[in-house]
Amino acid sequence: MPSYSAPVEDTLFLLNDVLGYQDHSELPGFADATPDLVEAILREGGKFAEEVAQPINLSGDQEGCTRSDDGTVTPPKGFKEAYEAFCEGGWGTLSADPDFGGQGLPHSLAVSFNEFISSANMAFAMYPGLTAGAVAALTLHGTDEQKQTYLPNMIAGTWTGTMNLTEPHCGTDLGLIRSKAVPQADGSYKISGTKIFISAGDHEMSENIIHLVLARIEGAPEGTKGISLFVVPKKLIGEDGSVGERNGVSCGSLEHKMGIHGNATCVMNYDNATGWLVGEENKGLRAMFTMMNEARLGVAVQGLSQSEVAYQNAVAYTKDRIQGRALTGPKAADKAADPIIVHPDVRRTLLQIRSFNEAARALVLWTALHGDVSHRSPDEKARTASDDMMGLMTPVLKGVLTDTGFANAVNAQQMFGGHGYIAEWGMEQFVRDARIAMIYEGANGIQALDLVGRKLPANGGRAVMSFFNEVGTFVKENAEDEAMQPYVEPLKASLDHLQQATMWFMNNAMKNPDHAGAGSVDYMHLFGLVGLGYMWAKIVKVVNAKLADGAGDKEEWLKAKLTFATFFMERTMPETAAHLARITSGADTIMALDAEAF
Repeated sequence: MPSYSAPVEDTLFLLNDVLGYQDHSELPGFADATPDLVEAILREGGKFAEEVAQPINLSGDQEGCTRSDDGTVTPPKGFKEAYEAFCEGGWGTLSADPDFGGQGLPHSLAVSFNEFISSANMAFAMYPGLTAGAVAALTLHGTDEQKQTYLPNMIAGTWTGTMNLTEPHCGTDLGLIRSKAVPQADGSYKISGTKIFISAGDHEMSENIIHLVLARIEGAPEGTKGISLFVVPKKLIGEDGSVGERNGVSCGSLEHKMGIHGNATCVMNYDNATGWLVGEENKGLRAMFTMMNEARLGVAVQGLSQSEVAYQNAVAYTKDRIQGRALTGPKAADKAADPIIVHPDVRRTLLQIRSFNEAARALVLWTALHGDVSHRSPDEKARTASDDMMGLMTPVLKGVLTDTGFANAVNAQQMFGGHGYIAEWGMEQFVRDARIAMIYEGANGIQALDLVGRKLPANGGRAVMSFFNEVGTFVKENAEDEAMQPYVEPLKASLDHLQQATMWFMNNAMKNPDHAGAGSVDYMHLFGLVGLGYMWAKIVKVVNAKLADGAGDKEEWLKAKLTFATFFMERTMPETAAHLARITSGADTIMALDAEAF
């Protein structure tokens, strides 16, 4: 049976010592998030993940969701009770607006909890995760009346939320949407159409489900310029806030899919369902992107979460599995064979995963802190700079963490040999669950195109130049520190590769946009490696200082981080050179063949 232990100590170390969480105490919500409170929340959150969510992960995967003849969707056994415990614990309220029942704590704290719950049970975590995205969209774009109507119950968890974009004939190209909205005399709209792949689209875990739906108002322009966003509740809401009769929205069927079986992925049918416009007419994509960006960061965390839980189970197995002898001679002479963790290639695999996980967690939290600054700082310049960084890093995190998270889940599965292919060990579930994160909320190839085509040139390249300057300044400040040399030198070389790649796009992509398309995925991963390497360098600087001061019982724990960091710099950072070589090879060979030649 698989297991999970929340990495509370690692998370606290990053927040308190590496990323300077308390340096933001002047921001709203941070003053309340004292070190003691942060630790208490993370420890209790880890306990919830370990004791409530994780035990129903494997069973939920094997049972899946069911749909009855009357259209009722039932989640796996234990999910409803776990969701009630989630709501009673206030876990969905952590960073939500206090005006609507939230605790107003930093979003970065909620992100930490989200990693724990997603590692423990990714399918379960998606129900409140989608709700948080819908809350974000309504908070920024809803009317005061809509906020008062929906947000208190959604934040409390009494009602859940979804996002409805994809249709049978269109996914990424939302300009092809056919769902229509017909204006009514009372200011509402009648929504008709079919949406597919709707996560948490229907279930009986909450009193109501609030759908955010993209549709085209009759007579609106074609393409993306004619799309509007609507809020469509599963059950209509009375003037007194009570939940009434069923709206014209139903689950037509459940998707039979590779993973996340515990989450109800629905075909949703809208048949003259009553909905209300969110934001401006024909500006729906702007409003929906608020939810999508929230979701993309959540999906990045999913990539990390499956990498983490797969790693934990692989480590436990490699310490127990007796097979063969060490190349340098027996290490367990009293046994018939040695545990497989003695073998160099097993250790290489484990170090590869662990060195990614720790840096990825740091990069997620570093970005989440920028998100807090962008939304809470009274300083307009600071808000703008952090908003720039959030926009730049969102496609990097989503693409790199989910690509690598899936690869790490596969590599962790490999440690089990044939047992990894058997369901009872749980490893094949981690692989199946991790796979979707590379696809939904914008497939990773689209994330790469977004990075190269939109985020790099935005505001004259202001965000990427800020990133280059921050990393470059760190390298210069630590260039004379001998203990930092094994870390800043590889970081400096990789930053140079990233800058060369950026310049190559500037010089070549304008002439031939296919050059950008051909190199975009390599660029995204090159960027991600520099970000991860930067995080490791920041971690090492803190570790060295703590060891110099005397780390007590934390000494071995800290020294292990130096080994993880060194492995990453020696074994993973050199990949930036390969990415640069592929980028600068251009698109000519890729585009040379006619389609018939494939």
